Amino acid sequence: MSRLLTALFTALLIPAAQAALSVGAPAPDFTAEAAVGGQAFKFSLAETLKKGPVVLYFYPKAFTSGCTVEAHQFAEATDKFKAFNTTVIGMSNDNIDTLKKFSVEACRNKFAVAADAAGKTIKDYEVNLKMVPGTMADRVSYLIGTDGKIAAVHASMNPDGHIDAMLKAAEKLKK
Repeated sequence: MSRLLTALFTALLIPAAQAALSVGAPAPDFTAEAAVGGQAFKFSLAETLKKGPVVLYFYPKAFTSGCTVEAHQFAEATDKFKAFNTTVIGMSNDNIDTLKKFSVEACRNKFAVAADAAGKTIKDYEVNLKMVPGTMADRVSYLIGTDGKIAAVHASMNPDGHIDAMLKAAEKLKK
């Protein structure tokens, strides 16, 4: 499908992502099994926030076209986020074995992706994909400040725009 047809399909048939948590809201704390570079580890939001802000981005499904594009874009921007002392982590309801592969192939060993197979964190952040009942996440990016509050939100099913919005917010937060 051409890019134009994909964009048209997305605009007409897929509702815009809706972020439930707004700027200033407390970010629900979580610990999750995650992977970077194919290696599993425990990710703790609270521990990571001690080092600096966190971009937590939710995406529907590993290895789907939009999610792979978004992961590539976050991978390319990893060094820019690091310059703002900001950690990036993606989250979906995929299992850890799938995410080990996704962390290598799509994330290019640059940042971690966390497994939320039971959908608890997806529910806590109220980012359930409304058109698919269950625990699949909508495409929503949050910048969480070191105070544990939402500093910025970008919600769109289109993967384009998430990285720029989060980079601008991370730069603003650093100032």
